Amino acid sequence: MNTSGRATDHGLRLIPFRGLRYVPERVGSLAAVTSPPYDVVVRPDGLHHLESLDPHNIVRLILPQAGSAAARHRQAASALRLWLAEGILAADPEPVLYVYEQRSGDLLQRGVIGALSLSPASEGVVLPHEDVMADVVADRADLMRTTGAHLEPLLLSYTGDGRPAGAAAVIERTVERAPLLTTTTEDGVAHRLWAVTDPAEQARIQADLAIRQALIADGHHRWATYLRLQREQSRPGPWDFGLVLLVDTVRYPLRVRAIHRLLHGLPVADALWTLDGHFRVRDVGGPLPRALDALAKATAGGNAFLLAGDGGFHLIDRPDPLLLARTVPADRPAAWRELDATVLHSTLLDAVWRIPDDPEHIAYIHDTEAAVEQAERNGATAVLMRPVREDVVRDLARQGVTMPRKSTSFGPKPATGLVLRSLGADAGGPEVD
Repeated sequence: MNTSGRATDHGLRLIPFRGLRYVPERVGSLAAVTSPPYDVVVRPDGLHHLESLDPHNIVRLILPQAGSAAARHRQAASALRLWLAEGILAADPEPVLYVYEQRSGDLLQRGVIGALSLSPASEGVVLPHEDVMADVVADRADLMRTTGAHLEPLLLSYTGDGRPAGAAAVIERTVERAPLLTTTTEDGVAHRLWAVTDPAEQARIQADLAIRQALIADGHHRWATYLRLQREQSRPGPWDFGLVLLVDTVRYPLRVRAIHRLLHGLPVADALWTLDGHFRVRDVGGPLPRALDALAKATAGGNAFLLAGDGGFHLIDRPDPLLLARTVPADRPAAWRELDATVLHSTLLDAVWRIPDDPEHIAYIHDTEAAVEQAERNGATAVLMRPVREDVVRDLARQGVTMPRKSTSFGPKPATGLVLRSLGADAGGPEVD
């Protein structure tokens, strides 16, 4: 097994492209037109807030609102065409690679945005670690197909050499120059973007990445969508590449957070009652940060979860070993069988609570406070999770073992709206060999 972060006989192929970017003079501010990734926006509150910031906020493209999926996607495509015609968005004059920086307090992340090859050779080079939902892939595919654009980049991580050479050296030189744009979003994160226009510097980045593997840190559904849309094409073209942000986690380690579950229609009292004899259940005091500390410390007993939604917090841990043996598939590595997400889905959701994993019954929420608030508001149960270590995720991915979907949230995630990729040749799709 290759554990160096290098691809054995092929690697990442990243090419320049003509990015679509907001024209600062045509919008209220760059911060007002950006958004978190589509699956992080808390709906409907967060969606309405973003729409109110600026009539051209990118959320109108990534989460359009209409009566049907087809109507939503047509609406997004129409808005994109209008914004291009009105000069709200414009293509950069030449294909480039972009250096992107995020900074907040002691957090600093830098990476490269480009168009990544989706060729068959990328199998084993781009490593997924989570399953995807077919209905989400179908919806995202129709949106990309209708708009003819990649509206937000995937976040991919790779492990560099730790030396100031190759891509790292180009990035460090580039950030000494004047950026194309700079803005600070509502969450206090400062964003800067540069264009790498020198062919020699582009080549250094490409040569460095050509020996690397990448882990999909965020964007499994978009990656599956890229591959699905590529398979629909009968000849080479811009669909053979996907918009990505690549971050060297040796130099800029990502933060890994959990994604929480909101169980519609299951009151906390019912959830706790069915756990009798299966898990240890203890009430823990609030407020939320204190309860989360109790969850973080619950490691000795193995799997642990925090239930909320009734105004209190309930720590469940020490599952019955016989229950786990009966419900968790035995044909996977031990590291997979011991994941909290595995036990949640295989044991709690499937066997104990008998809740189908579909949007009607389960919502996936990144923000802890939002998960608790929505559970309390709707008489539901929020299942708060512990994060998984990145090395566990990467090791499973290298073994070809996928985790239950929405097991992890890597960040910081790139802001959506700073650079888009049009697949139309007249709007600057990448040059293809």
